[in-house]
Amino acid sequence: MTGAEQTTLEQALQQLGVPPAKATPMATQLDKRAHQLAAKGDRTYEQSLIHLLQLMKTAHDERTKHNG
Repeated sequence: MTGAEQTTLEQALQQLGVPPAKATPMATQLDKRAHQLAAKGDRTYEQSLIHLLQLMKTAHDERTKHNG
């Protein structure tokens, strides 16, 4: 992942409520997991990353709904 991609992913995570201090390591973990999922052959890396972000968005939406 390029530096620009890392920054974009960190920003997306922060929009989902991840604290800035945790966004960098979480982005790294998501990148790693997306590569693992892509290696299984079911999805491309991009599809895997989108899938993981959608899961995080769903979790964020649920938290917001219950706390808001």
